[in-house]
Amino acid sequence: METAPPRLVAALDGRYAIDAPIGAGGMATVYRAHDRRHGRPVALKVLRPELSEALGRERFLQEIRLAASLTHPNILPLHDSGDADGILWFTMPLIEGDNLRHRLDREGQLALGDAIHLLGQIADALAYAHRRQIVHRDIKPENILLHEGHAIVADFGVGKAIEAATSNEGGFTQVGVTVGTPTYMSPEQAVGEAVDGRSDLFALG
Repeated sequence: METAPPRLVAALDGRYAIDAPIGAGGMATVYRAHDRRHGRPVALKVLRPELSEALGRERFLQEIRLAASLTHPNILPLHDSGDADGILWFTMPLIEGDNLRHRLDREGQLALGDAIHLLGQIADALAYAHRRQIVHRDIKPENILLHEGHAIVADFGVGKAIEAATSNEGGFTQVGVTVGTPTYMSPEQAVGEAVDGRSDLFALG
């Protein structure tokens, strides 16, 4: 079983107790952790070491702080973030239960009423973020959490943070990171062009 990097565990020891991994992707691993200060479980997302090494850390953390300003009932909030001895991380509430992918795999096509209910909530969250010039860049069933009958969009702002941190603006070096899932990417995103909220709407459709 994958364990958290020892230097991350040491750096965050007074703040978080890090438990087992609960998910992993191409860019990050998610661990169950305990927020010692507030006595609550959290999801601690840790960027892959090679990605952390390549990113412009200050730009990444700046964009994460912007994402943390989003306050909407259908957007999973960001609690905290930082750079622990070169490892970039952030925390979110730990939401137990399904995501939309799990439900689709289990049930197949959703009933029309359920689909309209969930899509309306996701679209409302996207509209809120887009008014604030924040594009998700990776809308897909895996990033839609289902909690108490409501849709919650996860990882909002993270894609923008990674893209911003790997751009060559402000002296940072381009490392060729593509954020998004090919199956859901808009044509302009797939070819590496600039995107706006319409790319999220393409993925939602």
